[in-house]
Amino acid sequence: MKRCLFFLLLLLVASSGLTEEYSAGDLLIKQAWARPTPPTATVGAAYFTLDNSKGQDDRLLSAEADVSATVELHNHIMEGNVMKMRRVDAVEVPAGQTVAFAPGGLHVMLIGLKEPLITGKTFPLTLNFEQAGAVTLEVAVGQPSD
Repeated sequence: MKRCLFFLLLLLVASSGLTEEYSAGDLLIKQAWARPTPPTATVGAAYFTLDNSKGQDDRLLSAEADVSATVELHNHIMEGNVMKMRRVDAVEVPAGQTVAFAPGGLHVMLIGLKEPLITGKTFPLTLNFEQAGAVTLEVAVGQPSD
C-alpha cells in the first residue's frame, strides 16, 4: 500500500507542470507542454491553451526561450493534399474565445535546440501579447494530461 501511494505521489509531482495556469492581463494560459525530442533533434515545439473568456481582443506577437537559437509562431495549413507548416507574424486571441496551440495546428516552434527536450524537465517560455504584455511560463516536457 505504501509503495502504491509513493508512486501515485511521484506521478502527481511529475505531471504537476502540465496543469499550471498563468495570467497575463485578462488572459489565462493553461497546460504548457512540449514533446520530448531525440538527442540529435534540432527542432521542437511548445503547446498551450489561451483562454480569453474575460477580456478584450488581444494578439500573441512573439515568444522567447533560451532552449533554442530561434523561436517562431507557426501554424499548419493544408495546401492541396499536403499539410505544410508556416510561420505566422501574430496570433489573434479574440475576446470570449479560447485559442489552442496543439499538434497539427498552432504551435511555438523551437529552432536550433541547444539540448534535447527531456521528459520530466521544464523550460521557461515568454509569450509577448499586444495588450496583456509579457508572461513567462514553465513548459513541461512530456504529454499533456486531460
